[in-house]
Amino acid sequence: MTDMVVLTAEMAIVLFLLAATVYLFAFSVVRVDVAALMIMVTLGLVSRVPGLDPILSLTELFSGFSSNAVISIIAVMIIGKGLDKTGLMGKLAQLILSIGGKTENRISPLMSGIAALASSFMQNIGVAALFLPVVSRVSTRTGIPMSRLLMPVGFCIILGGTATMIGSSPLILLNDLLLSSNQQLPADQQMKSFGLFSVLPVGIALSITGVLYFVLAGRFVLPKDDPDSNRTSRTDDYFQSLYGISGDLLEAQVTVDSPMVGLSIHQIEETYENTPFILALYSGDVVKIPPDREETVWVNTRLGLLGDPEEVEAFCKEYHWTLRGEPDRFAKVLNQQYSGIGEVVIPPASTLVGKAIGEIKPRRNFGANILQIYRADHVIKSGFRDTVLQAGDTLVVHSSWKDLHKLKSNRDVVVATDVKYEDIRTNKLRPAIIFFVLSLVLFLLTDTLSISLLAGALGMILSGVLTIDEAYDAVSLQTVFLLACLIPLGIAVDHSGAAIWIANHLLTVIGDVPIWVMQTVIAGLATFFTLVMSNIGATVLLVPLAVNIAVTIGADPAMFALTVAISTSNAFLIPTNQVNALIMGPGGYSVADFMRVGGIMTVLYLVVSLVVMNLFM
Repeated sequence: MTDMVVLTAEMAIVLFLLAATVYLFAFSVVRVDVAALMIMVTLGLVSRVPGLDPILSLTELFSGFSSNAVISIIAVMIIGKGLDKTGLMGKLAQLILSIGGKTENRISPLMSGIAALASSFMQNIGVAALFLPVVSRVSTRTGIPMSRLLMPVGFCIILGGTATMIGSSPLILLNDLLLSSNQQLPADQQMKSFGLFSVLPVGIALSITGVLYFVLAGRFVLPKDDPDSNRTSRTDDYFQSLYGISGDLLEAQVTVDSPMVGLSIHQIEETYENTPFILALYSGDVVKIPPDREETVWVNTRLGLLGDPEEVEAFCKEYHWTLRGEPDRFAKVLNQQYSGIGEVVIPPASTLVGKAIGEIKPRRNFGANILQIYRADHVIKSGFRDTVLQAGDTLVVHSSWKDLHKLKSNRDVVVATDVKYEDIRTNKLRPAIIFFVLSLVLFLLTDTLSISLLAGALGMILSGVLTIDEAYDAVSLQTVFLLACLIPLGIAVDHSGAAIWIANHLLTVIGDVPIWVMQTVIAGLATFFTLVMSNIGATVLLVPLAVNIAVTIGADPAMFALTVAISTSNAFLIPTNQVNALIMGPGGYSVADFMRVGGIMTVLYLVVSLVVMNLFM
């Protein structure tokens, strides 16, 4: 063990800033990116105090904004947005349903495995956001509660992020931290950068562990009850509470015995008072959403309906419609990603004021299916054809998000709903995949992550997968500033000698223990830090410490640094990780759920990751 390092004023300042960072992150005093910016600015100011040796130069202070890690994360965000823009995740949902059937034992591991694979090449939070509608759709189609599907998928997204060096922010950051630490190490102890697939054994082992964990123990640890809120979005809840519009999306087929054969939709709606909302029609190999009110219903015509399942079933039985359950022909067009319920207000200056609904033909001209008209003194729930519009009328409509988005530019109406429409460019799927694969190949050939990923991102822009403005929108400035502002603190911890000082005191407390024990301590410390602060912050602060401890006890410093970067993804115990925070609401989970399910996962993660790192790397 080396001699104790004397604490200098510069070290004391860095240690104070280190403690302040942990405090700001752990207690959410300010937003994490603001906290990081405060620390960076403070570090720069104290480096200019007369009488103190400069802790960092200006170049080092702002080096985070030009670091390979930050550029790489920006490029990964753009590439992930490009893949999303092609509708790839919608195709994935259909694939999962076609392969996995409708049983939890098949659907859950299949979906979790695909999520883990996707997160190997995309940012975890991005994959989680993309998979939310996929899980929701699968849950609706199969009847499996969201609470039984979402946590396995979320956990496997985190696990899959450890399979490549671009799968998670800590791993993207690691090589830059190694290069920084090399400046303080002698030539014979210089660490080499990790390649793209250097951590693949760890990621594969952890992903398999996660899938098997939920296959074998999921029935015992996952929540058994599915809260009502899980099956509806906040928008659905809003329309249910305000307008009483609720129910499931169902599909029915008209039989030869139905008295409605040969009638138009408006005749059916006006003749039969208990008719469910007719949202879509399939006839003659054409799907229409919404169908024109003049469309005629024939034998074998299929209709997409919205209503209470029991009431719809009774209606179908009475009038000889065959109820087919969840939409099949309308699986895409009635998907929440494609269509939904919105509010359209008629302003006083609208040319529609004084006109009857039948004259306007909203289904044909605007693609809007009116469900209710909310007027100041009453609510109109039927007989829309002859209803004359008044200023201030609120039309509750079902429409594709694309058509609702178009209405925003119509001065005769005001769209009061936050439209979810996004132009999906399915024709750009091939170039998106080509440039994504190209970026990986370039990294393997050049060993330069940032420029390789930027080349892939640029290819997506030039090929029209994304516009340049969409690429800018894809970049989370919060993440960029968080990382860029924390990198100088990591450099300061290392270059000031604070990391060596902490390492020596930690070794004194722990004593003379085997290397694997010390590696386990480092992994446990990283796991704890990532629960109270961001995984980026934990990585930046702990990698210099781990490297110095490894050098002191004669261990491999690169392996100890990797242990930190891997262990800062071990965030299952409480929902502080971005992925867990995202799935908590839609899954209806409580903190107790995460502690019960994540407690076992945390131990499995530590054991498996340490064993694989020491045996296969």
